[in-house]
Amino acid sequence: MTADVDSSLGPAPASFTRPEVLVLRFRRQGSRLVFPVLVLLAAAAAAGYWVGAFPEPWMNALAAVGAAALGLLLGVFPILAWLAQRTTVTSRRVIVRRGFFVRHRAEVAFARVREVRSRRNVAQRVRGSGDIDLLVGSERITLKDVPGVEAVIDALQELSERNYEHSTHALYRRAEADTPADAY
Repeated sequence: MTADVDSSLGPAPASFTRPEVLVLRFRRQGSRLVFPVLVLLAAAAAAGYWVGAFPEPWMNALAAVGAAALGLLLGVFPILAWLAQRTTVTSRRVIVRRGFFVRHRAEVAFARVREVRSRRNVAQRVRGSGDIDLLVGSERITLKDVPGVEAVIDALQELSERNYEHSTHALYRRAEADTPADAY
C-alpha cells in the first residue's frame, strides 16, 4: 500500500518521519456536571417522597414518569453530552471529537495554526479554566471551557512554534538540496 502511495505522490516529507506523540487529552471543565448531578439528586429525592404518597395509582405513575423525565432531560443527557466530547493534542495536531450516536471529528494541524488566543470570564478564572481560540487561516476553532487553560495554552504555543520551526528547516534543507553547488 505504501509503495502505491509513494509511487503516485512521491516520498513522504521529513516531518512524517517523526512519530506523532500524544501530549494532552482533556474534556470540558468538570464543574459543568454540578447542576446535572444536583438535578438527579433532587429528582430521586422527590420521587422517593412523592411516588406512593398519592391516593390513586395513576397519580403515582405520573409522578414516577415526571421524575424520570426530569432526571433524564436535565441530569443524564447533559452528563452524556459532557462525556461525548473530548479534545486530544498530539505533537502534530489538535483533534476534537464530539457526539454520542453520531460522531463528529475535527482536526487542525499545527502547521496551519497562525495564532493561539485565550479568553476567560470571571467564573472561568475562579475555576482555573478558559476558552482557547486557534486561528487557522480566516477561521477560528474554539476549545470551550478548557481546564488548566494556562498550561494548555503554553503547550499549544510551544507545539505550534516547534512545528513551524521544523517545517521551515525542512523547506530550507529541501531548497538547499535542489540548488546546484555551482549556482553561486
